[in-house]
Amino acid sequence: MTSSLLEKLPSGERVLVDSTVFIYHFVGQSESCTRFLSRCESGDVKAYTSVVVAAEVAHRLMMIEAVAAGLVRPGGVLRRLREKPDVVRKLRLYQEQVERIPLMGVEVLPLDVRTWLESERFRSRFGLLMNDSLVAATADCRGIACLASADRDFDRVKPLRRYRPGDLAASLEA
Repeated sequence: MTSSLLEKLPSGERVLVDSTVFIYHFVGQSESCTRFLSRCESGDVKAYTSVVVAAEVAHRLMMIEAVAAGLVRPGGVLRRLREKPDVVRKLRLYQEQVERIPLMGVEVLPLDVRTWLESERFRSRFGLLMNDSLVAATADCRGIACLASADRDFDRVKPLRRYRPGDLAASLEA
């Protein structure tokens, strides 16, 4: 499957939003992602994400915040944060950002057993890693055919149409 630009997502379409769109928006690396999320907030598109995606966004933003605040050095951030729970307790911005997701007109879907079991089909058929397989299964189980993501791995998933930010360098696309 080839991807299309986020700007090409038709009005009124139902779309599942992957973690990359939120992360690039929150760190200010993609105006395309920011414009897309404004479309979600205005109701131009009907946007969904999953609690798994929200957790992934929180995890990644937590590490980004720790480095940006100078609380840990880049490289081995996860290990450094595990060794310094006092640093983790100081981090707040990532949580504020993640809590804004539902305020952007994005419905956060729960993970249920059916979706979790269905995700195996996406790992075995398309070679997706665990979280990506949960994203694909969430879309499939909910009848959502469009995915907003910078992650090229989803191009292997034939039932999904991926819409990507157009302002990211190829090296930044996941």
